[in-house]
Amino acid sequence: MQTYAYGYPRLGENREFKKLIEGYWQGKVSEAVLQQGIEALEQSRLMTYSQFVDAYPVGELTLYDHMLDTAIMLGVYPMDPTDLNAYFELARGADALPMTKWFNTNYHYLVSRLSPETKFRVHWNKPLQAYSQKSSGYPYLIGPYTFLRLSRGLEPEQLPTMLEKLTPIYAEILQSLKDAGAPYVHIDEPAFALDVSDADVQAIRTAYHTLGQVAPILLFTYYDSVEFLPTLYDLPLAGIGLDLIHGKRNYDHIAQHGFPSDKILIAGIVDGRNVWKTDLATAAKRIRNLQAQSGATIWLSNAAPLAHLPVTIAPETKLDPALRERIAFAKERLHELRLLKTLLTEGETDATRAWNAYQHPADHWYSQAVQQRVAALQPQDFERELPYAERDALQRARLKLPLFPTTTIGSFPQTPEVRQMRQAYRTGKITSQEYETYIQNQIRELIKFQEEQGLDVLVHGEFERTDMVEFFAEKMEGIAFTQHGWLLSYGTRVYRPPIIYGDVARTEPMTVKETAFAQSLTQKPVKGMLTGPVTIIAWSYVREDIPVEQVAYQIALALNDEVRDLENAGIAIVQIDEPAYREKAPLKRADWDAYFRWAAQAFKLAARAKPETQIHTHMCYSDFNTVLRFIDWMDADVITIEAARAKGEVISAFEHYNYARQIGPGVFDVHTPAVPSVESIETVMERAVRVFPKQQFWVNPDCGLKTRKWEEVVPALQNMVQAARNLRAKYGA
Repeated sequence: MQTYAYGYPRLGENREFKKLIEGYWQGKVSEAVLQQGIEALEQSRLMTYSQFVDAYPVGELTLYDHMLDTAIMLGVYPMDPTDLNAYFELARGADALPMTKWFNTNYHYLVSRLSPETKFRVHWNKPLQAYSQKSSGYPYLIGPYTFLRLSRGLEPEQLPTMLEKLTPIYAEILQSLKDAGAPYVHIDEPAFALDVSDADVQAIRTAYHTLGQVAPILLFTYYDSVEFLPTLYDLPLAGIGLDLIHGKRNYDHIAQHGFPSDKILIAGIVDGRNVWKTDLATAAKRIRNLQAQSGATIWLSNAAPLAHLPVTIAPETKLDPALRERIAFAKERLHELRLLKTLLTEGETDATRAWNAYQHPADHWYSQAVQQRVAALQPQDFERELPYAERDALQRARLKLPLFPTTTIGSFPQTPEVRQMRQAYRTGKITSQEYETYIQNQIRELIKFQEEQGLDVLVHGEFERTDMVEFFAEKMEGIAFTQHGWLLSYGTRVYRPPIIYGDVARTEPMTVKETAFAQSLTQKPVKGMLTGPVTIIAWSYVREDIPVEQVAYQIALALNDEVRDLENAGIAIVQIDEPAYREKAPLKRADWDAYFRWAAQAFKLAARAKPETQIHTHMCYSDFNTVLRFIDWMDADVITIEAARAKGEVISAFEHYNYARQIGPGVFDVHTPAVPSVESIETVMERAVRVFPKQQFWVNPDCGLKTRKWEEVVPALQNMVQAARNLRAKYGA
């Protein structure tokens, strides 16, 4: 029995990846130093693998995104891969590739645009290059079906033909790896866990029948179960990696029908997406059950890429001891695999017994009052008092906004000074009064700035906030946050997921002071800014001892308390952001109704405001085409969405759907330093006005402005306001 791990975080224990690449972008790190640093980081990753497990892939590391690397490798973007400026231009330049969520995770990937005429070739043999430079490990590739399925520009019925075109290119790469002596090739096909049509299954069968005869393939699929496992069993694959944690039907299928004895079953038995320690005894029992059903060789592995976990729990010295001893990050998952192998091959040892022998009780995690409040919920607690049309009339009379009202999504640049002052407050170098005075001065300046720019609905800027989820996690009971538990969201952007470990409650107002202060400085409406319950769950590690919808309702009740306090403070608009509403959805459409029912209910519970209070929500970087009816279920008054990076194409999703509420399709991309022109913003607006009644249309950026610099934000907002004025003159009465 062997252990195999994959997807170990590239960020580094001290965020070396982020520091190197951002240093290069800023001109502080030379290309040579960048390359040396990345190589050192890769060596560290591979050494960590080898310290704990028997086998692992090489070539996983990317300077920005795996899907971008694959597109370059296949000649879709035939640039010189050593030209870093050209590479990063595709990733974050003025014409950067669109970005969306990777399956139902919070990682964003860059989306390639294909057409039936796209010609593929081996433009960059990255796997061979990586394998040739290492002395161990198996070459890594994203599979052809996943690459095609997650690209844009193809109709579903065109996928089989495109897979047929792409197969010889992958065969050429596999042949080069076999010739170089690779004992196996690791191919990731997570798209196999999606709903896959019969035609696609047949195309996959044909492609992998060819590819499996070229080189020994270890094929990995994860995040959910595969509905066509017998087809995979029939293919000439050396091994199949299956998620047995989030793909429970995978386990049930093998337990009932067995697994072919001529293949390696790479059993994803430790969780790659949540942090709770593996119960070694239970995992060992499950593996023994699989052994009894099959004569196959079994390797122990993680159930999804370890990149969804922070690097290590080691530096988290401030966590509650009862929590710290119950969780495991990426390095600890490697240790679990080694312990599980020991338990299965040698029996119990002191080390295996100690892993789940917790010394601290966790009874303080639970609240009878919170549990009773959720149990007492009635159907009317999930509904607004009036239907949208009646609310809309009340809100328009109260707000008196112009045609094409302009606003921002919430955050403004967090300059080094802002971050330094926050750190000084947290470390006791300045008093709470000094910090509060500083934040108020930032808010005062921002309100003045927004009024000078001519924005119609203002925000307070969120200068006191670190991350949109972490900020609320710090202020709620039952949620912990780490000091060093960073994850990559996209490129070099990082965040720290909180850990929801117990019953969640709000002990005092979280945002009212700053929002009410901002509102006192202006006659224009200032939005209250909250993060919704689904997003807090999606971007956190969540307890597993109660149903997830119960966790969502606990959070929603805490947020609704905040909404009521904002209303009492005179706030007329409250924005409850749910960028993860679509992302959190199960991969299988058959599971959608159950998920969206509780997700929409949780949002409506949080957003149960007075009829005259306008509720906004924000969503970004998701495929909206398939979820519009579920967005309707949320009953928000205004929705703002990402539209600019895809050049307004997301608007087409609404062309054949009668969306009756107000909408703000983002008119410029905030994930690039490029400043949009008035003309480019007008192009997006004109596209939208053809779809939405002009009275429903809001003008806003794609997302928050926290990561941008002021010298980018100022002209971008000036151009946005000017574009709105131009269209008011054109379309107004």
